[in-house]
Amino acid sequence: MIDSPLLFALQASSTEVEGGLFDFNATLPLMALQFIILTFVLNFIFYKPVSQVLDERDEYIRNSLTTASASLLKANELTKKYEQELAQSRKEAQNVIKTSQQEAQKIVSVKIKEAQLDAEKLISEASYQLNIQKEQALKTLEAQVDALSDKIQYKLLENQSII
Repeated sequence: MIDSPLLFALQASSTEVEGGLFDFNATLPLMALQFIILTFVLNFIFYKPVSQVLDERDEYIRNSLTTASASLLKANELTKKYEQELAQSRKEAQNVIKTSQQEAQKIVSVKIKEAQLDAEKLISEASYQLNIQKEQALKTLEAQVDALSDKIQYKLLENQSII
C-alpha cells in the first residue's frame, strides 16, 4: 500500500457515505429545537405586538366607520327634517303672502268704495248747491224780469197815453 494523502482521501471517501442531503445525526433534533425556539421568540417579540397593533388599528377603523355611518345617518335625518321644515315654512310664507294680498286687496277695494262714495257725496252736494244757486239766480232773474217788464209796461203805457 502506498501511503499518499491522495490515496487516503480517496479511500476515505469511498468507504464513508456521509454529508448527503440529510444527515440523521444529533444535529437534526438540535436544528429542530432551534427552529421551534426561534418561532416562539419571534412570536412573542415580533408577531404578537404587530398583530396586536393591527387588531387595534382594525378596531379603530371599525369604530370610526360605525361612528361615521351613525353621523351620516343622523345628518341625513336632520337634512330631511330641515328640508321638511323649510318646505313647511315656505308654504306658510306663501299663505301669509296670499292672505296679506287678499287683505290688502279688500282694504283697497273698501278704500276705493269709500272714495267713490265720498266723490258721489261731493258731487251730489255740489249739484245740490248748484241747484240752489240756480234757483236763487232764477228767482232773482224772475224778480228782475218782473221789475223790468213792469218798467217796460209802465213806459209803454206812459208812451201810449202821451200819444
